[in-house]
Amino acid sequence: MRPIGVDLFAGAGGMSLGFEQAGFDIKAAVEIDPVHCATHKFNFPECAVIPRSVEGLKGSEIRVAAGLGNRMVDVVFGGAPCQGFSMIGQRVLDDPRNRLVRDFLRIVSELDATYFVFENVKGLTVGKHRKFLDEFIEYADELGYHVRKPWQVLDAANFSVPQHRERLILFGAKKGEALPEYPAPWTNPADGKRKVYQGLEKGPSVSDALSDIPNAEDFEELRETDEVKYRDWSDGSAYAMEMRCRTNSAWHHGVIREWDRDSLTSSARTEHTEISRRRFSETAGGETEPISRLYKLHPDGLSNTLRAGTDGARGAFTSPRPIHPEYNRCVTVREMARLHGYPDWFRFNETKWHGARQIGNSVPPPLARAVASQVIMAGGYSLETQKDVIQLGDDNLLRMTVGEAAKKFGIDPPPSKRTQKSGAKKRKQEDIEAELSILKRTASG
Repeated sequence: MRPIGVDLFAGAGGMSLGFEQAGFDIKAAVEIDPVHCATHKFNFPECAVIPRSVEGLKGSEIRVAAGLGNRMVDVVFGGAPCQGFSMIGQRVLDDPRNRLVRDFLRIVSELDATYFVFENVKGLTVGKHRKFLDEFIEYADELGYHVRKPWQVLDAANFSVPQHRERLILFGAKKGEALPEYPAPWTNPADGKRKVYQGLEKGPSVSDALSDIPNAEDFEELRETDEVKYRDWSDGSAYAMEMRCRTNSAWHHGVIREWDRDSLTSSARTEHTEISRRRFSETAGGETEPISRLYKLHPDGLSNTLRAGTDGARGAFTSPRPIHPEYNRCVTVREMARLHGYPDWFRFNETKWHGARQIGNSVPPPLARAVASQVIMAGGYSLETQKDVIQLGDDNLLRMTVGEAAKKFGIDPPPSKRTQKSGAKKRKQEDIEAELSILKRTASG
């Protein structure tokens, strides 16, 4: 039997994928955003998706939803949203705006999990936010868990991801169980902007990640949809071959999916003005275009940290996707996914807004796999070779608006300032909003 994992604040499933690839059976994913729930269900059709907040959610409810019975939960992992963190109260974790962090540990305890992994932003380690960590560790201790110290911030670029992305990782274990060690870097970042690790192979670059992906603007169909048939895939780099699942080890210890290899997905086109394209062309790789303030990728370097944009309740601002190193346009959602370490079988919501947000909010799967592998080692779990192949979920799960997804999962839709549209209208609205933003900056500059 594979060890059991539960994902809290699951999003589209970046950590779920990394932990699955390390050898865990992800039995439950808790996520409040219905669009993320739909995407997670598509990619992990055998995982129980629980469409609600962790606030007030009981461990016993997770057990029932996932059909766990009295089986041991080996690890609970996730990272509470950081935007609302408050430092006003004397007891930080008692502040209502910070309760999700406390709920994370409460659920770990109620599930009687052997291990937990908590991830969050690097900023929690500096200044006054250190109080978060002190209280987190104190509360974990009260619940019978000890935490690996000193904690570490890990850069995804050191774990075969062509992007600089730093995340705080906290390992916890029941008292009496061995604490996981932090993973040693797998690779030296391609652009050398981080600490040099002698003797390590250089990690993948932007070019390694993107060079085999055809230009989305060569396909008229991608004005109306996010997928198109494409059979002329080149071999590409070793990294690209893994993302295409064309290497023997590409699935790691994960469950193999049946997927359409003769397709280009998550690649809806973006309609830029000629003014924007000219500005993009005049920007050197590795520099920021001064008007849009979009970063232009350098083919031999790494991506900047991919951001999520904002959700509907906070204005629905589109993720600032970087400029492609070769073409005078922003990268597609699929190209973002490559820069984040998602394999090509993994799909996202069809709109660029939701798709980019799902990637920008997530932990890169290779980084999650590196972290999860340390839990596997600490627990002494035996790894099983996966032989079964499963089908991905219904494609309609990727086409849903917030309202449609909320109806699907039987929940109220979250508040939104964005008018829900469908298909090409949604994509056109995204492009208009993005270009208006650039033009406003042009006028003010």
